Parts: sequence; C-alpha cells; structure tokens
Amino acid sequence: MRVEIIPPNLTADDLVALERAVRALERPSFAARLANYVGKPIDLIALAIPASARKIAAGAAEGALRAAARAAISSLDGRMGGAHVTRDRALLAASGAVGGFFGLAGLPVELPVSTVLLLRAIADSARAEGEDLSDPDAALNCLHVFAMGGRTAADDAAESGYFTVRALLAQAVSESAKHALRGRAIDAGAPALARYLAQVAARFGIVVTEKVAAQAIPMIGAAGGAAINLAFAAHFQGVAAAHFAVRRLERRYGPAPVRAQYERIRAAL
Repeated sequence: MRVEIIPPNLTADDLVALERAVRALERPSFAARLANYVGKPIDLIALAIPASARKIAAGAAEGALRAAARAAISSLDGRMGGAHVTRDRALLAASGAVGGFFGLAGLPVELPVSTVLLLRAIADSARAEGEDLSDPDAALNCLHVFAMGGRTAADDAAESGYFTVRALLAQAVSESAKHALRGRAIDAGAPALARYLAQVAARFGIVVTEKVAAQAIPMIGAAGGAAINLAFAAHFQGVAAAHFAVRRLERRYGPAPVRAQYERIRAAL
C-alpha cells in the first residue's frame, strides 16, 4: 500500500526510502524467512527448544557480540565494498556449514565468526548511507542493529517497535561507553560497554535461538546450515540498511519530521 501524502519538506525519493525502511524495521521476521526455506514454523520450533539449549544460545550470542566488538569495531572505518563482500559471504556460508554439521555444540565457535563478518556487512550499509564510522556513535549504531533484528512482544505492543528499541539502547549507551570506542580502540570488558552489550545480546539471542532451531531440524546438514547462515546475514543486512536510511533522513530533515512521517507510514501499513 502506497502512502500518497508527502510532507512539503520530504522528497518523493526520500519518502520511498522511508517507506521501505518502515517495512523492514516494523516487520523484521527472521523466523518467517526461515519458515519459507525449511517449510516449518521456526518460531514454534524455537519455543520447543530445551531451556539448557536456550541458555547455550544466549551465552553464545553475548560472547559473539563481545568478539565482534573487539575484533571489528576498531577496523570498520575505511573498509570498502568489492572483493571483501564476496569473500565474507563465502566465509559466512562456511561458518554456517560448521553450525549445520555440529549443531548446538558448534555454536560457540561458529557464531562469533559469523557475527564479526556480519558486523562488517552492517558497517558497509552504514557507510553507504553517509555514516562516519570513526564516530563512536556511528560505530555503536552498527551494534544496535543486532538488537533491532529480534523483536519481543513488548516491542510489538509499543507505539513503534523500532523507536522503542532505539530509545532503550540510547539510555544504555552512557558517555563512558562511548569513551571506550574513542581512538578506535575498544575494551569490551569495560563495565559500561559490557552492560550495553548484554542488552543488545538479549535481543540478538532471540534470532540466534531461531537460527539454532532451524539448524536443529533433522537432515538439515552442512549445506542447509550454510544457507541458513546466509539468510541470517541477509536478515540483519536488511535491518541495517533500513536503520541507517532513517538516520540519513534524520540528518537531512531532523528527527521529529522523520518520525512523524514514519508513524504515518506505519499506520497506513
């Protein structure tokens, strides 16, 4: 459904970009994407995962984010598209194959690799929308994407799930957490940053659990695991592109006009 009313200060092209972003951010369903692939309702399978397996998935999600923060944030600025995109895609598929072959046991090894590679792809999306990745705020927003890809019932009940999550993350990011990123050096063990990463990991873990559920389906195997990992990456890349498009529009028009139009689009959809 198209939104026909265009505010005087928002161009038609920017309205299209914002509408695309709303669709991605308010309906980000990795479970639905996987259900189309495996032919089963992944969200229901995920609910049936034992508590012990959920705990392993949650721990792996937080560990993966810490590894990504240490390994990738300091080198995000200056990365360019091209050969590394093809290489990283191949590595994502390979790490997914490991997960598909070893299942839950391989998650603590496979997930940090996938998350570092995915963070680099998220950084490419940020750069494409004009973000300066030497800015700690832009770097932290790359990590924000991992929280935005997993939705909770509370998010869906809110006025806007996307802006609700953004507000929660903004509260979690203190000046001391930003300071940990200054100079393009990171200490993921710094208390303020550790608290922030724990909040992101709680939401990231929702999607990780869905990923584990899909890979736990009998006969999925290494090839299926590779395909699931590519779908996992595509999900977060779509969320990243939408999030950084909204930020670009906010820089151009101001946060209030963009949010007002965002809510109009959301209501119309």
